Amino acid sequence: MSMAGRRKVLLVAPACDGDDVGESWVAFQWASLLAERVDLTLLSTYKRGHRPPSQQLPGVEVVEWPEPPGVHRFERLNSLMQPGYAPFEFRARRWLKQRLASGDGFDIAHQVVPVAMRYPSPAAGLGIPFVIGPVGGSLSSPPAFAEEEGATPWYQRLRALDRWRMRADPLLRRTYESADCVIGVAPYARELLSGLRLKRFEVMSETAIHAVKPPIDRSGRSGPVRLLHVGRIIRTKGLRDVIRALGLLADLDVVLDVVGDGNDRAACEALVAELGLQDRVVFHGAIPRAEVDGFYERADVFVFPSYREPGGNVSLEAMAYSLPLVVCRRGGPGANVDDSCAFRLDAVSPEQLAADCAAAVRRLVEDPGLRARMGAAARIHAERAHLWSARLDQLSSLYDELAPRSA
Repeated sequence: MSMAGRRKVLLVAPACDGDDVGESWVAFQWASLLAERVDLTLLSTYKRGHRPPSQQLPGVEVVEWPEPPGVHRFERLNSLMQPGYAPFEFRARRWLKQRLASGDGFDIAHQVVPVAMRYPSPAAGLGIPFVIGPVGGSLSSPPAFAEEEGATPWYQRLRALDRWRMRADPLLRRTYESADCVIGVAPYARELLSGLRLKRFEVMSETAIHAVKPPIDRSGRSGPVRLLHVGRIIRTKGLRDVIRALGLLADLDVVLDVVGDGNDRAACEALVAELGLQDRVVFHGAIPRAEVDGFYERADVFVFPSYREPGGNVSLEAMAYSLPLVVCRRGGPGANVDDSCAFRLDAVSPEQLAADCAAAVRRLVEDPGLRARMGAAARIHAERAHLWSARLDQLSSLYDELAPRSA
């Protein structure tokens, strides 16, 4: 415990950048908010040409190393396989051993990223109370979707090795079995770790929202009901299934806004043309964060049937904007919502998912009162379950249990 009585926490986050996106941005949220409550030391790296975390986190002790040269050239490959992780893990573990040997230790160590369960932690097995997570991922696709995923890049198919590695890699097993607590992004993460002897498992989404938006009254709107899909356009995000669902709703005045880009966009655009939906589907591409907020405000229903989604931050954003949701039951989005605000769909086959998505959208389009009630419930659920303040309260309680404060 520090002189001021604040807990000394070591945060391990190989990517931590408030100017970036994805896990790096999420790690920055954890670091900046934890620093308000604890004496924080951060172990991290930084991209060349980016502001290092030491310049973004005043008051935090930051130990940082530059990202190895060349890894940034292939962004998606880098985000999946993280070739720079091994040198980070080596440097961080060596630094931590030296720090502990000097007698200047920590009350607790916590690794928050990567979310994927494929990386050993430099803080494991060193005698410090140790937390890892929120972790998730390693979800497999339902077999019936495999044919349509044929264009998936080879490196994304390496996810199939994750479960084998968890059984066979002693360093990876040690990380999880030595952890005083493993935090999963959703209950499914515990199932993926079922072969390990975990000391404790808790559920907590890897991200949250700072505040919900003021209630939005959509009752006086005229024109078509606006559906919204936000995210990378890859097969697993379910955009093809939304487009097929729209093809089953020819009698309804509905349009779909698509925000995002990715390698499945051409296939989705071809499907729109095949179904004659050019006047009902608009592809907006990847747009600045500030402009995405406007799409949430203008939307009436958020439709995101991603069937292999580990977390699903966009579902939290949609709830913050009082939107009813249509999501898949499996993975993070299904765990983030409840039945008061969302239709949770099974994902058995593309035909079934499109049909069920169409049925859910039809109910919401034909019943404005249901839309309004579910939208209001979404905002309430987000405020109760998904604010950063509540997330940090939950984490502080966990720290207290694992490393009680001295009197």
